[in-house]
Amino acid sequence: MMPISSTVPPFAVISGGQVQEALAGREKQIVELVEATYRLHGAGDSVNPPSYFLRFPDRPTARIIALPASIGGDVRVDGLKWISSFPQNVDAGIPRASAVLILNDHDTGYPFACLESSIISATRTAASAALAADRLSHHLGRRPARIGFLGTGLIARYIHTFLAATGWTFDQTGVHDLCPRSAAGFRSHLEQSGAPGDITVHTSAEDLIRSSDLVVFATIAAEPHVTRTAWFDHHPLVLHVSLRDLAPEIILESANIVDDIDHCMKANTSPHLAEQLTGNRDFLTGTLDDVIAGRTALPDDRTVVFSPFGLGVLDLAVGKYVYDEVARNDQLHVIDDFFHELRRHG
Repeated sequence: MMPISSTVPPFAVISGGQVQEALAGREKQIVELVEATYRLHGAGDSVNPPSYFLRFPDRPTARIIALPASIGGDVRVDGLKWISSFPQNVDAGIPRASAVLILNDHDTGYPFACLESSIISATRTAASAALAADRLSHHLGRRPARIGFLGTGLIARYIHTFLAATGWTFDQTGVHDLCPRSAAGFRSHLEQSGAPGDITVHTSAEDLIRSSDLVVFATIAAEPHVTRTAWFDHHPLVLHVSLRDLAPEIILESANIVDDIDHCMKANTSPHLAEQLTGNRDFLTGTLDDVIAGRTALPDDRTVVFSPFGLGVLDLAVGKYVYDEVARNDQLHVIDDFFHELRRHG
């Protein structure tokens, strides 16, 4: 077999400002990209190992997560997202999460880019949520008119942006957060963004859930804090983005859609707790790709909960999109001589 002739790719650093510029106004394209990536993953044209959680005995609320992945199709890239969550940052006036994304060349394995990735992470999360809202509500045959955001940080803002950019409007928007200042800030953001309809800040999670047809959980909860199944008697569509808000009893009374079954059933997510309680996975209805492909039907007499663990392949797809846009505009910041020892023998 003849050896493959390869060259070491140049290494570039892409800043958060460049990432934001590349993604601004591209919400519809990114939702389509996320859907295509889910389809590639569902078809087996990806490698997405379990995420690795780095935790700290002296900082129990903090963590850093490694998400390695590889994606085929037209993207053809490998890589790793390294994302930290330090909730106490918020008290210091800086964002909770920070992240970088490394992209590796498909043929040589050499890293060819390092991108600021908190924006990429928020973007792929919001695009996934908007895609799920569209496809799940379509299969249910009803379009929610009242939305409620439980948790009002960066992710909630991005999800609202993606919903608005993909054609969603709501008669009522509810807001609830344990931090009144955050809730007020999010309400102000909604008003300034021109969100139509009434905007209400709710003083309790119960009030918000009961008054919403579409509920978005975007908190930093480490364990379930919503425990009453009766709050969901009106069977809303639930985007359970933060994964650990719902008690297992609520999961067990719902139709549950995930992004990847094996990934979601770990790290004490609400579906994982339900599995521990029952000893089986019978409560899972299927994946979002199953719904999109028509392999799974949704009941109209139960709450539908979408719990996305967050797949590294989505970060890779969005990151490669950003890289290609920056390269196309000839704005890559290449680090000359980043790889110094390139001769096998001196």
